[in-house]
Amino acid sequence: MKLESSSFENGGTIPKQFGYKNGNVSPSLIISDIPESTKSLALIMDDPDAMGAVGKVWVHWVLWNIPKEIKKIDENSIPENSVEGETDFGEIGYGGPAPPDKEHTYIFKLYALDAILELGKGSTKKDLEDSIKEHIIDETKLTGKYAPQ
Repeated sequence: MKLESSSFENGGTIPKQFGYKNGNVSPSLIISDIPESTKSLALIMDDPDAMGAVGKVWVHWVLWNIPKEIKKIDENSIPENSVEGETDFGEIGYGGPAPPDKEHTYIFKLYALDAILELGKGSTKKDLEDSIKEHIIDETKLTGKYAPQ
């Protein structure tokens, strides 16, 4: 399974408009090579580098029940029937990069699941991780860097 973006290269710089304070637009994501047995996809975007600044991995986006047929998620959108969770900004939906101290690396983790989840809108990353742990068929990631603006 592969996760890419037409908005930035893997390991590259995430453009300014995707930052929390500069538009807060979610980047486009391109999904390929999904396993045949997949029933749905889930996505977590977080910032492990925030541990040094705020004492925890900061959650920026939690999205699940992405239809397995989806090959692309357009900028500033989510696929129909997908469900978004709560970020560490205390909001539901995408919360872009906002490093307080220095350049951080953001990780977009995509999971192929053998189930459609019964998880309500606004659930947390922990809720999602608990729900998917027995259902992961495959996983992949995409990373991008973002510096304070």
